[in-house]
Amino acid sequence: MIDSQYAWHLPENQDENRINEISTTLKISNLLAQILYQRGYQDVKTAHAFLNPQPDQLHDANLLYDIHKAVDRINAAIIAGEHITIYGDYDSDGLTSTALMYEALAMVGADVDYYIPNRFKDGYGPNVTVYEDLIARGTQLIVTVDNGVAGHLAINRANELGVDVIVTDHHALPKELPEAFAIVHPRHPEGHYPFGELSGVGVAFKVASVLLEEIPQEMLDLVAIGEIADLVSLTDENRVLVNYGLKMIAQTERPGLQALLDIAKIEAPITSTAVGFAIAPRLNALGRLGDAMDGVKLLVTQDIDVAEELATKIDQLNQKRQTIVQEVSEVALKQALSAENQKRNTLVIVGDNWHEGILGIVASKIVEQTHKPTIVLTHVEQNLLKGSGRSVASVDLYAALAPISDHFVGFGGHAAAAGMALASEELVFIKDTFEANVTASGFDVQQKIPLEVAGKLELNAINANLYDELAKLAPFGMDNPKPEFEITAQVGDVKQIGQAQQHLKFSLVAEPQQKVPAIAFNQGLLAAEIKANAQAIKVIGTVDENVWQGVSSYQILIKDLKQAGLAIIDARTNKLKKNLFAKNQQYVFFKHKLAKQVQPYISKDAHIVDLEKANNILDDQITTIVDLPADINDLNMLQNHTYRQLTVIFYTPQQVYLAKLPTKHDFANLYKFIAQHHDLLIKDEIQQLASYLQVDKSQLTFMIQVFFELGFVTIDNGVLNGVVKPPKAELGTAPSYQARLKKQAVEKVLIYSKTTELKDLLSKILNPNVD
Repeated sequence: MIDSQYAWHLPENQDENRINEISTTLKISNLLAQILYQRGYQDVKTAHAFLNPQPDQLHDANLLYDIHKAVDRINAAIIAGEHITIYGDYDSDGLTSTALMYEALAMVGADVDYYIPNRFKDGYGPNVTVYEDLIARGTQLIVTVDNGVAGHLAINRANELGVDVIVTDHHALPKELPEAFAIVHPRHPEGHYPFGELSGVGVAFKVASVLLEEIPQEMLDLVAIGEIADLVSLTDENRVLVNYGLKMIAQTERPGLQALLDIAKIEAPITSTAVGFAIAPRLNALGRLGDAMDGVKLLVTQDIDVAEELATKIDQLNQKRQTIVQEVSEVALKQALSAENQKRNTLVIVGDNWHEGILGIVASKIVEQTHKPTIVLTHVEQNLLKGSGRSVASVDLYAALAPISDHFVGFGGHAAAAGMALASEELVFIKDTFEANVTASGFDVQQKIPLEVAGKLELNAINANLYDELAKLAPFGMDNPKPEFEITAQVGDVKQIGQAQQHLKFSLVAEPQQKVPAIAFNQGLLAAEIKANAQAIKVIGTVDENVWQGVSSYQILIKDLKQAGLAIIDARTNKLKKNLFAKNQQYVFFKHKLAKQVQPYISKDAHIVDLEKANNILDDQITTIVDLPADINDLNMLQNHTYRQLTVIFYTPQQVYLAKLPTKHDFANLYKFIAQHHDLLIKDEIQQLASYLQVDKSQLTFMIQVFFELGFVTIDNGVLNGVVKPPKAELGTAPSYQARLKKQAVEKVLIYSKTTELKDLLSKILNPNVD
């Protein structure tokens, strides 16, 4: 049985009359109207507004607190000929914010340049040393974008040096705001802006709108990239900004952005998925591995040659980043899955010489695998750790760590992500307090995370019409995800794909002529279990378009799945290898001797069941039956237990089913020979004797054993002699003879049966009460 990772929540308590009204009035499908209703657009007016984002849905930028103070100071600097430096950030939101603000100021004639801090040298946000250096080189006004709200020390130093700092930011607000000249923030405690979910580039766009006294539509391409990359809520005005921004990207005249689209092989129409998985990671790679200043240069340059050169460099860095992430993730995930960490609700993973720039990505991958809030750290100096944290939807990472922020050398972030630096001696305290705070918040990793499901979908409904209808909900992203549907079907064409065979692909089958491909990323290990299970599968997934040579087909990208019934995997073999025992699972042995022999090769975290000594089978485990029972009835010891997956090897050192039993004639010849010869040295002469009697050596050994058990011969120190007056006995009464017959019967059923026959037998034995 495969259990779901999430708790599936299907729609309930819906107003069908209201849904029908939305569907009829807006001329959309009932399914689309139902999804809109689920997402809070529960009347015709709000549903229409959502489906038709328009510029008039944007909020007035003049409502932002301090925005006029900020713009007036910028205009004063321009008139006075002051040199302005835009201080940005090294991620996609920061790079697009910097490029947008730089272009806006340049358009109104400002003497302006920009600075992107180096992740490794300067860290995140305002840096005292950098501010001092910028001011020493002539900067007379600093404008931050996508940072600054927590930059007290650097801003205070700028004030001491007579330089004003204007902060434009969207990150979590500290208890006390810095002494900046102006702070433009959508959630400013003294402001009344109606939407607090703008990203850094969104705030910069608002400032540019007031500065330019018009909405700079040509800059919406930058807004879309930054907002999608920063995972802000794609609702309200963000939906409008990104919707129009994606259209601007498709017709961009920026040489740098066009070069990036070309090298990433992205064609129109441009989607939020393309930006989130192809454009943003490439821009982020600069800040992770190189100089992020090149990211702004790429976005603002008008030189095609420079654009192509920078795009190539960025793509190469991104490939390098992917390799490093893969290497570190493998090591970090092993640590995350250790016995100690299995018991925790949170994870703090520590490594040596891990590249500091990719730790956030590694943390995200571990969260995907474990569903636990995770911090990944590396030693950057002997007594200093740096790293990043990522969280699950139900845990506010910033809230969990902010109470102990004084134990960090540096700390910042928001609900979903955080960055930090700490002294090595603080590690244990932070690790324990992080666990305690998250647990106290009510989070329990054993409880499944809720997954909102749009509804149930039949396979025959998956077509172009459905895809086009669902596309009306785009752009997709945070708070407006692609709809997830529950689909039930039979399974076919199961296989593992990917360079490391890490992904799972199969067909959802309703009838022989109706198949829909399905892909589950990073679930390749489930392939054998799904293949081994005849039960229908239930999946939760999104409908995805696949275009090949101009022809569209549709597939399901799986978020979660479950399958009833026990998966029985036929792995029968007559040779045991070490790699059979490398997994951390449950191994069942019928014979103590074999269990003892194999134990040194079994993973230390695995569970060994020695049925000859005790029945300590654990429930709901991936389980392998290693050896062959002496009797079919011994399999009954496996009853009254549940198994997540059952693999059968049924190894036996010497198979006997195909070996014929010696005939009465063979026994007679041996008896006659023994009567005529004395003091036979079994060890030295058994092969010669087997050749003489024209029987197999193993058969001869068996016959001697039968004679010995019946009292026909004696064996003393390896010397064989016949008994002069042996007792009368039937050959078939000897224990060895009986055991041979029984072993042949067991092997016939458990080794030489067809896979389907074996699975049927085991299913009946394990579930005796099921017809």
